[in-house]
Amino acid sequence: MVRKLFTWLLWLGLFLFVSSLALVGFYRFVPPYWTITMLGDANGIARDWEPLEAIDRDMVRAVIAAEDSKFCQHAGFDWEAMREAAEQNARGGRIRGGSTISQQTAKNVFLWQGGGYVRKGLEAYYTFLVERLWGKRRIMEVYLNVAETGIGTYGVTEGARRYFGKDASSLSRREAAAIAAVLPLPKERPGRNPTGFTARYGSTIAARMDVVERDRLDACVYEGVAPMSQETPEQPQPDPAPVPQPSRPSTPEPAPLDVPPVPDEPVPDPIEPSPDETPGIDPVEAPPSTTPDEF
Repeated sequence: MVRKLFTWLLWLGLFLFVSSLALVGFYRFVPPYWTITMLGDANGIARDWEPLEAIDRDMVRAVIAAEDSKFCQHAGFDWEAMREAAEQNARGGRIRGGSTISQQTAKNVFLWQGGGYVRKGLEAYYTFLVERLWGKRRIMEVYLNVAETGIGTYGVTEGARRYFGKDASSLSRREAAAIAAVLPLPKERPGRNPTGFTARYGSTIAARMDVVERDRLDACVYEGVAPMSQETPEQPQPDPAPVPQPSRPSTPEPAPLDVPPVPDEPVPDPIEPSPDETPGIDPVEAPPSTTPDEF
């Protein structure tokens, strides 16, 4: 009986493992139009999938600035941020989250909202899978399309339409920061004309976006390279090609002149003057001596 139960559990675990791999691989190419969170939303669903190319880059910078500044550096888990969040939450006050964008994407697509050790464990498992099967660009694309941005509103495109009457392809920096400020509590924070903490948080996100752009912390989403904050060896530059010089017409050398040879003649010895004579210089008489009494 025990052996039969063990065999059944083994086959069940193998089935769940293979099916999870297949589902993650499927969503690598097909948009996840429905999630558990959407199906359980009693407020209705407003969503519209847009490829990453149709979403303003400021929106990507805003969510990195707000949610996960090390998105391009970690492998799915920011252990330092998780430790700091746990310490702050233990002291009390405003609850701080330490989940990365990869973790939030795994939760939003494959799992349900809420806490608990079971969901956290599954979240870590799916985060590991999406990091290795999707890559950073796909993770960001899915996150921006399934994240809840308002009551019954999913994705930044619907959020932009709801709050600003436009698509996510033409958001200003302030508008992108306002949507990112809503993400932690989308049912409670207003995206249009925010006040209080939400307004201050949006301003902080907009300032952080300058750092994201300057340090290229979103580089893995667009170029697939490490951000500038990481040192990269310099590539040797090729030597410049030689510049051709204009050719000059050659001038013939002048013919040698016929100069008669100079006979060798003895050079006379110089005549040394006597000590008392200096040729060519007349002696000059010294002026008469004067005494101070004459002045």
